[in-house]
Amino acid sequence: MVAHLRREFNSTFTEERYQQLLQTLDERCGMHVQFRVCETPVFLPHNLIEMMVTAGDEIVHQVISNAAYLAESDRSIPHAYLVPNEPPHPMFVAVDFGITKSDDGSYKPMLIEMQGFPSLFAFQPALSELYKRVYGLSDDLRWFLSGLSTEKYAKLFRTAVLSYHAPENVVLLELDPERQKTRPDFLLTERLCGISTVNIREIVIQGSHMFYRRAGQLIPIYRVYNRAIADELERIDAELPFSFRDDIHVEWAGHPNWFFRLSKFSLPYLKHPHVPESIFLSDVQTLPENLNQWVLKPLFSFAGSGVKVGPTKAEVDAITGDNRLNFMLQRRIEYGSFVDTPYGGTKAEVRILYIWLDHLTAVSNLVRMGRGTMMGVGYNKDASWVGSSAGLFPVTSE
Repeated sequence: MVAHLRREFNSTFTEERYQQLLQTLDERCGMHVQFRVCETPVFLPHNLIEMMVTAGDEIVHQVISNAAYLAESDRSIPHAYLVPNEPPHPMFVAVDFGITKSDDGSYKPMLIEMQGFPSLFAFQPALSELYKRVYGLSDDLRWFLSGLSTEKYAKLFRTAVLSYHAPENVVLLELDPERQKTRPDFLLTERLCGISTVNIREIVIQGSHMFYRRAGQLIPIYRVYNRAIADELERIDAELPFSFRDDIHVEWAGHPNWFFRLSKFSLPYLKHPHVPESIFLSDVQTLPENLNQWVLKPLFSFAGSGVKVGPTKAEVDAITGDNRLNFMLQRRIEYGSFVDTPYGGTKAEVRILYIWLDHLTAVSNLVRMGRGTMMGVGYNKDASWVGSSAGLFPVTSE
């Protein structure tokens, strides 16, 4: 969207440089990145980034400050995943915006969804930095927000993950982490924080204490950076050595309850100019005639699973009884195809990443690019100039 930067990039792009980017990224991560990384970053106007940061902050605080909503959101947490000792706010937040284009040519971000759950907080800064370095982009381009530098961000992230604990007593917890596509982020987190990644199936519980095995020794766990997604645990009916409901003596860096409280479940309660109309399916008495202008979403799925853009009446009617409580209809967002690529105009979805310690702080961004109806990297793997990307923006407005 910063036209001169886009022209300069496209005119100097080479496939050799792109392959160098991928190779360097694999080396940085310590493994091959399995999801598709886009050939190009997105050059975002400074004012658009500021608009998204402000809107995300307002939207999150609208939820957190609404006592009636928080009481209502109790029903969003499945009984098996109601974890004790919930803090008053999430520690990690991701707010996703689709970028639309108005008739007057201006761009407006519209909320797609949000998560009170960690995202690629270690991987994304690495990708952003490599775009800039490998392609030799302008020194004036940034990706960190709130005036953060690489060093300040690393300190903030380590504080969030570790608190005051020794790294050996903090773990990144995930289900079968070696088969997850997000494993590059785990490896970068290990390096950044000095912690270990542990399979949730292999946790050891003794009394009310949690341990993991390392070199034949049981190491006590005092704090968990949780990356295990309840939806996946349920989908494969994973057998775990503990219940999330147990009052275990452990701190959560990212308390699991906020995965549900700050989620698609929040959308119908929001009133904000950057939030499209959203309705719980259980509250729909008469279906809209123009269903092609709506999106059917399960409330608690991850990575776009189960989402139907422009659902049919039969698909909506097939959801019956209490199951309708677990779905919503959201008015469809028309993404602007504003990224000029050799394959034509391409759409982008921008995720603003926040860390909340003393206050909610926007730290970085993540971009998904695509030309279809779905923007996740899993939906664009067979195309070019799409996939995982980063938003780079000038230091000052242009």
